[in-house]
Amino acid sequence: RTGWIFRCSAMLARLSISTRCSARRVVVLTLSRSMATRPEPQGGEADLVVLGGGPGGYVAAIKAAQLGLKTVCIEKRGALGGTCLNVGCIPSKALLNSSHKFHEAKHHFGAFGIKTGAVEIDLPTMMGQKDQAVTGLTKGIEGLFKKNKVTYVKGYGRFTDANTIEVEGLNGQTTVWKTKNTIIATGSEPVELPFMKFNDSGDKTCVSSTGALVLPQIPKRLAIVGGGVIGLELGSVWGRLGSKVMVIEFMDRICATMDKELTDAFHKSLKKNLGFEFKLKTKVVAADIRPDGATLTLEPAAGGAQEKFEADVVLVAVGRRARTEDLGLDKIGVELDKAKRIVTKDNFATSVKGVYAIGDCVAGPMLAHKAEEEGVACVEFLVGRHGHVNYDCIPGVVYTHPEVASVGKTEEELVAAGVEYRKGVFPLMANSRARAVGDSEGLVKFLADKKTDKILGVHIMSACAGEQIHEAALAMEYGASCEDIARTCHAHPTVSEALKEAAMACYDKPIHM
Repeated sequence: RTGWIFRCSAMLARLSISTRCSARRVVVLTLSRSMATRPEPQGGEADLVVLGGGPGGYVAAIKAAQLGLKTVCIEKRGALGGTCLNVGCIPSKALLNSSHKFHEAKHHFGAFGIKTGAVEIDLPTMMGQKDQAVTGLTKGIEGLFKKNKVTYVKGYGRFTDANTIEVEGLNGQTTVWKTKNTIIATGSEPVELPFMKFNDSGDKTCVSSTGALVLPQIPKRLAIVGGGVIGLELGSVWGRLGSKVMVIEFMDRICATMDKELTDAFHKSLKKNLGFEFKLKTKVVAADIRPDGATLTLEPAAGGAQEKFEADVVLVAVGRRARTEDLGLDKIGVELDKAKRIVTKDNFATSVKGVYAIGDCVAGPMLAHKAEEEGVACVEFLVGRHGHVNYDCIPGVVYTHPEVASVGKTEEELVAAGVEYRKGVFPLMANSRARAVGDSEGLVKFLADKKTDKILGVHIMSACAGEQIHEAALAMEYGASCEDIARTCHAHPTVSEALKEAAMACYDKPIHM
C-alpha cells in the first residue's frame, strides 16, 4: 500500500508540473501554508518524556524512539543541542579554529615560504561562520527527531506528579503530558560569583562563557577568573586575536584535575605561544564592574597584601552547576545532594520510581560525550537491556593549540592510591611527522600497572591530541597493555607513532629516543 501511495504521489507531482503556471502557484502556496500552520503538540501520553534537548537528552530521546518507545523531548531553548551546541562546545570550537587560522597566517606562514602581506580580522564574518555552524547542527537534530518520530515540544517542563509533566510552551500555550517514565537531562549553567554579576546581554564587561562567545570587539586586556578548560580555551581565542590575557587561578596550577606533568607543559606553552600571564594561588575578593571595563581586587589565596587589576573584559569561568531548580523535583520527592545534583543509582534511577537522570545534573564530569553515553545506557536499562558506561575510560580534551587530552588515571591519583606503576614519556620533538610539519610541541605519557602492564592512564599534548586520545581510550576499554599498543603497527609518518613509542618507553625502551 505504501508503495502504491508513493507511485500515485509521484504521478500527481509530474501532472502538476505539466499544468499551466497559475496552477503550479496554487499547489506551491497550498503546501507552504500547510507547513506553516503545522500545529504544535497538544499534550497526550508517552512511554518516555525527556526533559532537556542537550547532548544527553536528545540522544536518549532518539535511542528510545529507535527501541520502540513513544518518546517526547521537551526543550525550553527553542533550539536543540543544549549548552554544548548552542553556547558551548560547538561555537567555541568554531572560534578556536578561526582564530588559529588567523594566528598561523600572521605569525607562522612565513617560516613555510608563504607570504600573505597584512592579515586582518573581520570579526562579524568570523562570528557569522560560528552562528551558521550552530544553526545547521541544531536543525540537523530536528531532522533526526522527525526521522525517528520523536515528538519535539518547545517549552519549559515541570513535574506536577511523578507521571505528569506540565509544559509552558514558547507559543504561550500550556500542555500536559502523561508518561510512564521520565529522564531528566536539564544540564548545567555557569557559576556566577555574588560580587561579579554577568552582563552577557548588556555591556559585556563581566561575562560567562556564553558572553565570551559574542564579544562585539576584541578586548585589549582580558582577565580570566579560573584556570580550567573553558577559560583557557576562550582565552586562547581572544589571545590569538590580539588580547593580552591574564589568568587568575586559586589553585597552584591550571587544569588542576589533569596530570601535572602534562599541565606543566601546557602552562609553558600558553605563556610562550600566546603570551598568557598567570596569577596562581590568587583569589578575586572584590570587583568594580563598569560599562567600560572592570577593576578587580586580588589577594593571595592564603591571605596577604591586596592588589588591583584593570581589564576591559572579565571572563568568569570558575565552574558550572547542575540545573535542577524549578522542575518540581521537591514536589515528587527526587533526592538531591549538597551540590543540588540529582542522586541516582547504577541504572540512573532517582529516588522516585519511573524518574531517571543523566548528564550534567548528576555527579561526574560535565562532558557532552559522558551525557550521551549515559543517555543511551539509561534507555537500554529502561527496555530491559544492559546499558554500559565505563567512567574510567571517558576522555577529556582541551581544544587549544596544541591540544591537551587525557583518559584514565593521572600520576598523582596513582601515587595517592598507592598503586605501583610504570610510566613512559615520548616527546613530539622526536616524532618525524610532527617535525616535518613544524608542529612538534608536546608529549605522550603512558601509565601502566607495574606487574601486569595494563594501561591505567594516557596523557597527550599535541596538535591532534583530541583525535589521538581515542586509540588509548579504546585500548583501555578492552583492558590492553602497553605492549599491546607497542606491538601494533602504526603508519609512518604519523603523529600517532608517538603513542607507540610512549607505550614502548613504558614497558621496555623506545626506538627513536
